[in-house]
Amino acid sequence: MTDKDILAQQVVARMMQTDYFSQWMGVQVLDVAEGYSKIQITLRKEMLNGFGIAHGGVTFALADSAFAFACNSDGKITVALDVSISFPKAGKEGDILTAEAKQVNKTNKTGLYLIEVKNQRNELVALFKGTCFKTEKPLF
Repeated sequence: MTDKDILAQQVVARMMQTDYFSQWMGVQVLDVAEGYSKIQITLRKEMLNGFGIAHGGVTFALADSAFAFACNSDGKITVALDVSISFPKAGKEGDILTAEAKQVNKTNKTGLYLIEVKNQRNELVALFKGTCFKTEKPLF
């Protein structure tokens, strides 16, 4: 494990302390490294919409949290500039959703990330693309 990967883990641990929405979702951090994160939730009844499927906002929030953890992994406060999401498959109560964020491109000020959200059967539930802006402000 590199020093950058250790920093990434410290960053995510610090972010999770005050990320009350991720806590409410029950986010479990599975893996973190520089420019990368993998997190997971289990869909609960209160996360479903009126059709009995995963509320798009919950799926979006899961992908967004993975995005945030990956793009802040170097310890500098980074915020979203532009994001989009597609929902090829509906999540259902009890599904275990895993969001994996991977850095595609990075400059001094911006980054591009792709986040795949899959269920326990490895089926693609959502595809999220995010562009971020990196400030010079340290997270801690």
